[in-house]
Amino acid sequence: MKEPFIWDDFSDQPAQLKDKNYKKKMRKKEFTSLLKTIITAIFILPFSLIMMPFVKRKTVDSSTFFSMGVDFQRESELTLKLLDELDVSRVLIRLKLWEMQDLEELKSFISKLGDKKIILKILQDREHIEDLELLKKDLTTIFQTLDGLIDIYEIGSTINRAKWGFFSVDEYNRFYKVAYDLKTSKFTNIKLIGSGVIDFEYHFTAHTLFNFCKYTYDGIASLLYVDRRGAPENAQMGFSLSDKIAWLSTMVWLSPKVKQDLHITETNWPITGTAPYAPTSEYECIEEELYADFMLRYYLLSFASQQVNSVSWHQLIAPGYGLIDNREGIKKRSAFTTYKFMVQNLKNAQFLRMDVKRDYYILQCLVDNKLLQIHWSLKATTLRNEEFFDVFSRDGKVIKDKTLEIGSSPLYIYIHDAV
Repeated sequence: MKEPFIWDDFSDQPAQLKDKNYKKKMRKKEFTSLLKTIITAIFILPFSLIMMPFVKRKTVDSSTFFSMGVDFQRESELTLKLLDELDVSRVLIRLKLWEMQDLEELKSFISKLGDKKIILKILQDREHIEDLELLKKDLTTIFQTLDGLIDIYEIGSTINRAKWGFFSVDEYNRFYKVAYDLKTSKFTNIKLIGSGVIDFEYHFTAHTLFNFCKYTYDGIASLLYVDRRGAPENAQMGFSLSDKIAWLSTMVWLSPKVKQDLHITETNWPITGTAPYAPTSEYECIEEELYADFMLRYYLLSFASQQVNSVSWHQLIAPGYGLIDNREGIKKRSAFTTYKFMVQNLKNAQFLRMDVKRDYYILQCLVDNKLLQIHWSLKATTLRNEEFFDVFSRDGKVIKDKTLEIGSSPLYIYIHDAV
């Protein structure tokens, strides 16, 4: 990245853009686009809210629903072993356009992943946003070099944060269209997803889905963080994670520009005591056990929506927010075991239903013709452990207690002779 944009290697994101005069000048330049964003949102957001009850639930392939984000240059050999241990079928990898010299190293890493499906998130910088010919040249090189190795290309990321380089949706539309034009003219077999809006800022999402720019998406990418609200069930302006997914999937359903695929390509919670590696202030950080609970519940709620094709956890190895802390050697956080046990149980699951009553949640699905219920509650309560239950903790420990403690950590309950 070039000044005034600076990459922060600790938190794996750009540093705050400190040149206020530059930001003000660029936003003034993009005023027309910002006005279009507002006008689009005024019409699309209320209409999509009204249409939410009419969206048809689809069947999500659980085998590729669980995705893990990795840095191909961070503990690369260990990363390959850990991915195999987690048994994920989908992996998300970032490539920075300002580091094109690393493309062959990326190709070598991908070739070692076997038959895992790869989402390649192509990160932008200001130079490629302003110089679309340079963008076309480098995207052509990427598509040619990685031909046949990538399942989905995510074009651009975090488009509603100035520190990431974009100052308007129109700028992003022009950026994405370069990739789309390359697809239609030269690389017809590739799949492109986009939008790349972070957080619950659907006015930007609406503008990426409803505009007159001549392109289409093969799916929508969303960086649907909810960490600033605490638990994934907590509401923001009256909307929980489940509500946010329902609203977003409705906009995808209504848009003429996109297929009915929705990928959450980045989410996590920051971990307390990890500054400067945590991507937020200490105020938003949580301790490790709660991190594991929230991660699992985020996945369960997303899976229960049956509207999200994949959720990519950000990421495997990262001291401030990952499943592995590599500051002093390699330390597997409890969330690593939580993730592993989740995939083990749900990778081949068939969703049945989700029941929610008085903050008590039960997700039901079939796993190898066995009925699996996953219980958790926002208010601590108890449940009798029946003789036809096989109960496991969040991390896979067998529970034989006569009374089950139901709370923040979900319990897996297999029920005998239910089918």
